Amino acid sequence: MEGDSVTLNTDDTEILEDDDILWKFGVKMSLIAQIRRYPGIFNTSDVPDGRFRDRLKLDNQTGSLTITNTTSEHAGLYKLEISGAKRSSKTFSVYVYARLPVPVIIGDSPQNSSSYCLLVCSVVNVGHVTLSWYKGNSLLSSISASDLNNSLSLRLECLDDSYSCVVSNPISNWTRYVNITDLCRPCSDCAFCCHASEALARLAVSVVVGVATVAIVVYDIITSRKGL
Repeated sequence: MEGDSVTLNTDDTEILEDDDILWKFGVKMSLIAQIRRYPGIFNTSDVPDGRFRDRLKLDNQTGSLTITNTTSEHAGLYKLEISGAKRSSKTFSVYVYARLPVPVIIGDSPQNSSSYCLLVCSVVNVGHVTLSWYKGNSLLSSISASDLNNSLSLRLECLDDSYSCVVSNPISNWTRYVNITDLCRPCSDCAFCCHASEALARLAVSVVVGVATVAIVVYDIITSRKGL
């Protein structure tokens, strides 16, 4: 995660007297740290763009390399080369993920429609993440972004409060749970979410109109008879 530290281990408990250790980074395999026992060299070095400035630490006992306060610029290939009594090498692939934003959920409905309501879950300025809707533990839909600085939105027809929106990457996630009462629009704008209430309201209006109509008809009949 951005801001964290990562240690690349040599897996040795102690550096031997005749061991030389080199750490290299990137496609060009730029030298960023070295231990040479015989000339007494024990240091770290930066690359031309300065991304490792004050961020590299060498363990003087094991030769392991620690990168502190990581950013996306520190993702990539790192190579360890050990020469001496025995030669060995190791390659590390480092991935650095941005801290995840909290998903934002809003209620929405199509224009000129009062038949259903939608929930929209969104995240902005993200990369290498997946945005998903769940009902309980069941995945309903998802969308992913492989590049940086993307904005993602995912819609869902709202039915009840048993839904959650999750934004995740391989090492962390954020979950937001749905509250229909807070998110759905009034019945006049979003009849789908208020289906039961609207149905009862329409039934009540129909009864009132029906009673009024019968009363008017009876009144007209009585009036007509009196005229006769």
